[in-house]
Amino acid sequence: MLRVFLTFLVFCLIGGNVMAADLLTEKQRDIVMISSYTASSELNNLEIAIKKGLNDGLTINEIKEVLVQLYAYCGFPKSLNGLSTLMKVTKEGKYKEGEAGQVLPKGADKNEIGTKTQTELCGGPVKGDLFEFAPAIDDYLKEHLFGDIFARGVLSWKDREIATIAALSSIEGVEPQLNAHIQIGKHNGVTDKQVSEILILTSKPKTEVFAQGNKNDAYAKYFIGQSYLNILTKDQVVTANVTFEPGCRNNWHVHHGGGQILLVTGGRGYYQEWGKDAQELRKGDVVNIPPETKHWHGAAKDSWFSHVAIEVPSTDGYNEWLEPVSDGEYYKLK
Repeated sequence: MLRVFLTFLVFCLIGGNVMAADLLTEKQRDIVMISSYTASSELNNLEIAIKKGLNDGLTINEIKEVLVQLYAYCGFPKSLNGLSTLMKVTKEGKYKEGEAGQVLPKGADKNEIGTKTQTELCGGPVKGDLFEFAPAIDDYLKEHLFGDIFARGVLSWKDREIATIAALSSIEGVEPQLNAHIQIGKHNGVTDKQVSEILILTSKPKTEVFAQGNKNDAYAKYFIGQSYLNILTKDQVVTANVTFEPGCRNNWHVHHGGGQILLVTGGRGYYQEWGKDAQELRKGDVVNIPPETKHWHGAAKDSWFSHVAIEVPSTDGYNEWLEPVSDGEYYKLK
């Protein structure tokens, strides 16, 4: 709950006009989702995120560096699962290999190199009672993480911190480390608005019943924001899992002939019928939408949202898409 509150607080404090230079690039957003899905062990969604990242221009070696680095933040098992998923994806298509990471020469003083990198990365020497209590962990951090891994290059320090913040934001109970790396990230060029983006993107529910699916490009003109579509079945009754990024909602629309049933599977969102107040939706809620009813549904501004949409069969049914939900209407919702 603390992370969700932090996400909402940052979103509110930083809201307003945003310059493109202050936002994450598409490849950085891909790094965020790859890191988040690795940390939360959502391997189906990780596979989709890796494919998207490769198609957006990330190289195989850039993603390797993200996944290798994450061993230090979410453990070897999750890092290895991530690398196995990347290996599976690369066998299915031809992607750009990119620059390979460099290895420190034999005999290099890894502790000295790591200490220098850590000091520059954090803006000063890192000391504390914990490292005096367990000096071995101090050595491991300096020699393996800040020595071996950061010396490999390929990714900028800023992108490495984006990956770290995303991973830690996806793990419960690590708020001190998350807050520390937010500050380290800002020291290395991550803007407040980029931090806000990372926290919002990684607020995605981690217990989805169905995979997120691909970008909902076919219906993008009827949505504000990014949605994803996973058709579950077309047999008997058309059923699909629809996922909305924070702030995403569909236009007002009407199901003619047959209605629709929504089964909420994760996150927080809204459903509203024309002339009525918006209804907040959370996991486990069910919405029966009668035919000929003007309505919209979508995510809250600070949360991802997923539902299963079940189309009620009708011989002459069709959807009529209408005007967008205005920002004025939408941002009145809490």
